[in-house]
Amino acid sequence: MKLNYLPLASALFALSVPSLAPAQQTAARPAITGISHLTLFADDIPKSKQFYASLLGWDPIPSSGTQSGIRFYANHSQYVELITPATPGGAERLDSVGFSTSNADALRKYLGANGVAVPKTVSVEKNGDRSFLVHDPEGNKVSFVQEGSHPPVAPKSASEEVSNHIMHAGYVVRDRAALDHFYKDLLGFHLYWQGGNPDTQVNWVMMQVPNGTDWIEYMLLLPATPSRGQLGSADHLAPGVTSVAELQARLEKRGWKPADNKNPQILGVDGKMQLDLHDPDGTRVEFMEFKPVKEACCSAYTGVQPSPTPGW
Repeated sequence: MKLNYLPLASALFALSVPSLAPAQQTAARPAITGISHLTLFADDIPKSKQFYASLLGWDPIPSSGTQSGIRFYANHSQYVELITPATPGGAERLDSVGFSTSNADALRKYLGANGVAVPKTVSVEKNGDRSFLVHDPEGNKVSFVQEGSHPPVAPKSASEEVSNHIMHAGYVVRDRAALDHFYKDLLGFHLYWQGGNPDTQVNWVMMQVPNGTDWIEYMLLLPATPSRGQLGSADHLAPGVTSVAELQARLEKRGWKPADNKNPQILGVDGKMQLDLHDPDGTRVEFMEFKPVKEACCSAYTGVQPSPTPGW
């Protein structure tokens, strides 16, 4: 992802959208219902397949694939896609984040009418998925996907999944106001929770989709030139679980062990238990319980809490 925030880019974005007030928007915005996928760079896809398929239990499509573009499905509509970077070993491992929408073409027209650069048409995949890609004010790639008529069917191994719901994604943000124009004013996301450590500052801002329970997390206050480790932690995905204790037990049965024999279960300042893993390229996979176990620090939740995906 593009990480160096350019004030000029945000200024041009703001100028291209003279008013984002609902009364002046030219068309109704189609529903945006949740996280669709994350596309990540992987230097060694066969090695990454061991992590996502064997450890997490997410079904790979194609099942025998080890090439760029392989997808690991948490459910019929959410997945992690791995692609080969142009230059291996780079610090940035997140290529793009995708959201689900009820009507991709209508959303493309809506964003175009409100000053966002959009492609001339949507792309159509073999399974019928319709999608398009835009850039947020800081240059990060964001896609919107309308599910097709032929989604993948539940694999026989579905019961082996450690989570069947990717409930949020996060990435580095430099200019909160600029991102709020995009996510809040244009797309209808709302503030779900915000907080920091110490509680006198805001490090993390959760913006919930307008028609669902998933969210995008702004990762604020990183150094101007983050290390690969810092980027891998900030640019992340978060599968939901009912219990991180049960998650740990399942992972250990598959051969995983906590680092330095320390307790990997952490109570976040948002009041939810979590357990962090990192894939072979350093991207953080932040397993988080769906429900808080104590009152959140810093601010109250403003939206409905997520839950496991019904069925698959």
